[in-house]
This record gives sequence, structure tokens and C-alpha cells, in this order.
Amino acid sequence: MDRFKGKTVLVTGAASGMGLAATRRFIQEGANVTMLDIDEAKLNKAAADFPPDRVLVRAGDTAHKDTARGAVAATVERFGRLDILINNAGIASEGDIMQTSEEDFERVMAVNVAGYFHMAKAAMPELVKARGSIVMTSSVSGLGGDWEMFAYNTSKGAVSNMVRAMALDAAKHGVRVNAVNPSFTNTGMTQDMLADADLVAKFEERMPLGAPEDADGVAAAMAFLASDDARLITGVNLPVDAGLMASNGQPAQ
Repeated sequence: MDRFKGKTVLVTGAASGMGLAATRRFIQEGANVTMLDIDEAKLNKAAADFPPDRVLVRAGDTAHKDTARGAVAATVERFGRLDILINNAGIASEGDIMQTSEEDFERVMAVNVAGYFHMAKAAMPELVKARGSIVMTSSVSGLGGDWEMFAYNTSKGAVSNMVRAMALDAAKHGVRVNAVNPSFTNTGMTQDMLADADLVAKFEERMPLGAPEDADGVAAAMAFLASDDARLITGVNLPVDAGLMASNGQPAQ
């Protein structure tokens, strides 16, 4: 498929997990991609697998507005345009409100919420020119709560409504804004969870299509939402959750 031939995509958190899977998917479908990540060494290693003429590597912390502005400017300088922003970089912090430090809460919000704002604000003028789109990585944790994930849940709830608000305002400019909302996915962030066989079994009970999810499957949903195939879809939080949210919460009989 070449749905994105001639288009340019900027992916945050691109060195691993869903960001790397998204980069791979967009490259396969013909796009040029700017890979942005805070881990420069991992980013350079990941980028080595892609055609150098179609990839731009940028290291930086998306919590800082200068990172966002610099990445967008460099993308346009290199490829001449920006059509799609994949707002994916994120972190997590465990604990309830009493266990969550002020520093941890502020850092999660800085990356997961302010970082998405900085990237979208920097990209929007170029996306308006291209009549492009934004796809954000929220979470099922942005649609419902988890135990002892206070900071993460708060941040993803904000992202889910950021998508709705931004979609309403951006529509008049021809820009669409959507989110994918994955559940338990095999990424670097979930390796401790994957090592817990009892926990994995509990997720398998709740996810009809199986657990954990694969990052490539989430990336496929990102590509759909970013493509012209989804031209009538905006303001959507799409559960990419292997059926998790199809349940009303009652146990299997």
C-alpha cells in the first residue's frame, strides 16, 4: 500500500514500542518520517533500519516547547511539508494520590499532556497547509480508571478530551484529530508486567482477542486514522484494546 506516498509524518516516542511500530508502518506505506525521541542512542539504532533518504532523526524532550518547534522546523526544512503528527511519547508512574510525589505527577503531566500540546501547537500551522491530521496515543486508562495509576490516568484522561476539543476547533481548517486507546501492549514500558505470569493471565481473561497486544496492530490503527480512508472521522477515541471494553466488567460465566 502507498496511502502516504509523498507525505511526511512526525512521530514522537519513535525509538521503541508503538512509536517505532508507527514509523515502520508509515515508511512501508510510502511516507517520509521524522523520528523524535528523548533517547538519542536508541533512536539512532532504530533509525538505522530505515532508508536514510526518507528518515530524519531528532533527539529531544517533548515536554519542552523548543523541542517541538525545532522538530517541526527541521521536518519542513528536510521534507518540505508536514502532513501527519503522531503524538505518542509518554511515561507512566504507579501509585495512588498519597503515593504519588509532586515531582512524579508534574513530570507525567509535562510529558503526556503538555508535551502533546507543545507538539500539536508547533505542528498545526503546517497541518493546516496540508489539511492533515493528528493521531494521539491515549489509553483505555483515558476512558476509565485503574487502581494505583493516579498520575497516568489523569494524564490520559486529559489527552482523550484534548482530542475532542482540538478536533472541534481544527475541523474548520480541514485538520482531523483522533486518538488510539490501547490496552496492555508489548512495549518497553510494560516489560515488568509481561514478566508477571499471573498478571498476564488476568489480562487474557479480560481481552477476548488475547493479551498482550502487539505494537504493530496499534500502529495499523494509527495509520488508518491518519489516512484518507478515515476522512470523515475526527474527535474519536478509538479503543484498540483486543475487546477489553466490550465487557461490562462482570466475570466470565
